[in-house]
Amino acid sequence: MERKKINDSYSVSGQVTVDDIAQLKSEGVKTLVCNRPDHEDAGQPEVEAIKAAAEQQGLAFYFLPVPSGQVTQSQGEEFSHILDKAPKPIHAFCRSGTRCTILWAITQLMAGEDKIAVIKKAANAGYDISKTFQ
Repeated sequence: MERKKINDSYSVSGQVTVDDIAQLKSEGVKTLVCNRPDHEDAGQPEVEAIKAAAEQQGLAFYFLPVPSGQVTQSQGEEFSHILDKAPKPIHAFCRSGTRCTILWAITQLMAGEDKIAVIKKAANAGYDISKTFQ
């Protein structure tokens, strides 16, 4: 798992495994968010196993499954509620981190952030979301 910081309170990555949870906790993460539906890929860990490991380490856990390439405004609104109430820092994961980055970007735009600045923050973490927000 390669953790990419979007800002001081939010990071993203591809698939997290049970073995990654202790590392995330040691890095100060307080909340884990899974944006990846179960059974998206063969061999992908079940969300319940990740949730159990996160809770065993004392992390808050949220599951907002978003099918690849199908992020919606309403999911962004739901994600905003998670970001507002979850202990920080928050780490979100999906297959590559892109969905988690797009969901975060929607929350920022809803809060009135400048679109160019949001796209730059995502790019600084290695995610090109410019086509999503043309």
